[in-house]
Amino acid sequence: MGRLVLRVAAGVAVVIALFWLLSVIVGLLVWGVMIALVVGVVLLGLRMLRSESSDRRR
Repeated sequence: MGRLVLRVAAGVAVVIALFWLLSVIVGLLVWGVMIALVVGVVLLGLRMLRSESSDRRR
């Protein structure tokens, strides 16, 4: 009986560890996408400002 409880506990620990690892990976992916979006919006804004200022000079 003790070995069965130990096996079940080990299985539960492995499943919890896998879900934790998956949540860490998904969290990092979400952070990466958010950072890429912010950088993209900033670069797009800078490009628009540059094109506006060059149009006014002409």
